Amino acid sequence: MNTIPSFPVKISTSLYMYVQPTSRLTNALSATVRATQIPTRTLCHLDCATTIAIHINSCTNILHLGQIQARLIRTRFQDFYTAPFYWNIIIRSYTRLDSPKRAIQVFVEMMRDGVAGDEYTMPIMLKAVSHISNYILAKQLHGHVLKLGLSANMYCESGLISLYAKTCEFKNAWKVFGENSESMLGSWNAMISGMAQGGRAKEAVDIFMELKKAGFRPDDVTMVSATSACGNLGDLSLGLQLHKCVVQVRVDEKCDMLMMNSLIDMYGKCGRMDLAHRVFSGMRKRNVSSWTSVIVGYALHGHAKEALESFHCMRREAGVRPNHVTFVGVLSACVHGGNVEEGKHYFRMMKNEYKIMPMLQHYGCMVDLLGRVGLLEEAREMIEGMPMKANVVVWGCLMGACEKHRNVKMGEWAAKHLQELEPWSDGVYVVLSNIYASSGHWDDVERMRDILKERKLCKVPAFSLPTSLD
Repeated sequence: MNTIPSFPVKISTSLYMYVQPTSRLTNALSATVRATQIPTRTLCHLDCATTIAIHINSCTNILHLGQIQARLIRTRFQDFYTAPFYWNIIIRSYTRLDSPKRAIQVFVEMMRDGVAGDEYTMPIMLKAVSHISNYILAKQLHGHVLKLGLSANMYCESGLISLYAKTCEFKNAWKVFGENSESMLGSWNAMISGMAQGGRAKEAVDIFMELKKAGFRPDDVTMVSATSACGNLGDLSLGLQLHKCVVQVRVDEKCDMLMMNSLIDMYGKCGRMDLAHRVFSGMRKRNVSSWTSVIVGYALHGHAKEALESFHCMRREAGVRPNHVTFVGVLSACVHGGNVEEGKHYFRMMKNEYKIMPMLQHYGCMVDLLGRVGLLEEAREMIEGMPMKANVVVWGCLMGACEKHRNVKMGEWAAKHLQELEPWSDGVYVVLSNIYASSGHWDDVERMRDILKERKLCKVPAFSLPTSLD
C-alpha cells in the first residue's frame, strides 16, 4: 500500500492491477508519439484549457486519444501533472470510447503523481467502473468519495447508487440513498433504474411511487426506468397510469422517442401488442429501438407473421438498420412459426448483409429452431461450430428436442455437457429419464431414479430444464 504524496487516499492493490507494475504513461505511450498525426507545435501553443479539451473530446478512437495523451505529457508536463482538469477530460474520453480499464489506468497514474481528484473526477470514475461491475473497485471509489468530502455531491451520490446496483449490492445502494435526507431527482432516478436493471422491478415501482409522494416531478429518465420495471412485472393497470405520466413529461423529440420506445416494450411484455402498435403508429419518428421493440413483442407472444412483416417494413425505412437485438426477435419469430428455411435465411443475412457477428442468443435460437423440427444433426453441427461455449439454455433446447424426437444418443451427449455446467442440478437427470422413457429404455429410467435417490433429490412435478427460448 503506497501513500500518494500530498493526497490522503491510498491506492489499493486491486486498482494497481489495472496498471503495468513497472510502467508509466510516458513509457507505455512513447511508441505512439512517433506515429501521431498531431504536430508538436499545435499542442505547444494550446494555452487555453478549453482548446485542449476540444482536441481530446474530438478523439474517435483509443489510439488517437493515446497519442494526444502522450504528447500532452511531453509538451505540457508541468501543467498536466498539477491540474486535475486535463486528467479528467482524458478519463472521461476513455470512458466515452468504452474503454473503462484505460480510464482506471489513467486515474491510478493521476493519484501516483500526487494529483488529487475533485468533484469532476469521481463521477466520471464511478461511471467508468460501472461498465465493468467490479464490487471491490466500487468500495474503493466510495472510500475516495468520502475522503474527498464529496458524499453530498449529487453526481457522486447518484453515481454510487448506480454502481452498487450494477454490482447487485442493493443494500449499499439503499445506504447511500438513505444517508442524504435531501436526495435530488438524479438519485431517485439512479435507485429506480438500478432496481429495474437488477431484477427488482417491484422495488423500482415502489420507489417511483415514493418519488411522487415526495413531490418530485418525474423526468424522461424516471419514466423510462419506471416503465421498464412495469413491463418486467407485467402490470398492465400500472402501465396505463405510467402512460399518462409519460404524456405529461414529454420534453423534446429525442426524449420523447426514448419514452415511447419504453412504452412499446412495456405493452409488449404485458401482452398488449395492440396498445404497443398504437404507440408505435403515433410516433412521428422511429429508430431501430422502436422497430425492435415491436418485432420482439410480436415474437414474444408467438405472432411470427406480424414480427416478420414488421422486420420487412423496417428494412424499407431509410436510415434504420437492424442490430443484434432485432435479429434475436426475428429468429425467435421463426422459432415460433416453425419457419426453418426463413430462419436460416435471416441468420445468413445478419452475418453477410449486415456484418453482425452472431451472439449466443442467435445460436440458441437456431438450435431451438432446428431441434423443434427434428433436424438434430444440424443442431449439433450448429453447436459445434459456435465460436463460444454453449450455455445451459442452448443445451436445454437440444435436450428438449431429443426428448420430443426420441433421440437417446444425442440426449446423452447433451446431458453430459449440461452436467459439466450445472453438476448440482437434478433437472438434467429428470429430462434424461424422460428421454429414456419415451424410447422405452426402462432400465436406464430406473438407473436415473437411483441416481436421484443417491443425490437425495426427487423429481418435482412439472419441473424441467429450459427446453426452448420461449
